[in-house]
Amino acid sequence: MNNNRNAKSDRKKIAEIKLEFMQAEISQLPMLLQKYQDDERSGVKTLCKKYNNKLTALDKELKRIETMKKYELQYKDYEYICGVDEVGRGPLAGPVVACAIILPKDCNILYLNDSKQLSEKKREELYDEIIASAVSFGVGSIPPQKIDELNILEATYEAMRQAINNLSVKPDILLNDAVTIPDVDIKQVPIVKGDSKSISIAAASIVAKVTRDRFMVAYDQIFPEYDFANNKGYGSAKHIEAIKKFGPSPIHRKSFIKNFI
Repeated sequence: MNNNRNAKSDRKKIAEIKLEFMQAEISQLPMLLQKYQDDERSGVKTLCKKYNNKLTALDKELKRIETMKKYELQYKDYEYICGVDEVGRGPLAGPVVACAIILPKDCNILYLNDSKQLSEKKREELYDEIIASAVSFGVGSIPPQKIDELNILEATYEAMRQAINNLSVKPDILLNDAVTIPDVDIKQVPIVKGDSKSISIAAASIVAKVTRDRFMVAYDQIFPEYDFANNKGYGSAKHIEAIKKFGPSPIHRKSFIKNFI
């Protein structure tokens, strides 16, 4: 009986074990899980379950990211593989923004995906990681007046060309989200839904999205009546109502709002 009592008193408190898990590197989790797997306390069991689920989710994400390297591996003989994507073809206001980005060959950034599939918080976190890791990236932006002049498709192509030209390194191949960009003398591979199939295009999608969203938040300070910080220029009910009430702002696309004015 005394031996059992002493064994129990020697055990770490649950709060201490929790801190041990929280401070551990991912690589240390399997060892900790093995260490505490026989602890019968419900609090420790809950902790083990939580971190076991975390490892399972991480393994799933690692496998998903590996499948998103399919095109990068297919074209691995090219030194500089560049992902290209755009954001903002559909909004009633603001620019269309494109990004061209070259990731390192050994890129292991997790959670890269189509920017629309990620929360705003996650996009912001990934943006910083992508920019810090990139070999080179360029951004192109076409304003509303030029969109009206060219049409949105031509404006999108122009934004993409700008982004490519703003790279500090010339790419050897472009992986594009769905399109072939005219007047570009670099090999191109259009990939339908490429932002969910290629880490390079996904990274470009995230950088373009965060860049454009920041533009629209800044415009909200100048034109607060249109709620740009929340709708990012897209046609929400509140945004359309504001157009009808106040008329268009200088950043509205006149060709997109004919039905509202």
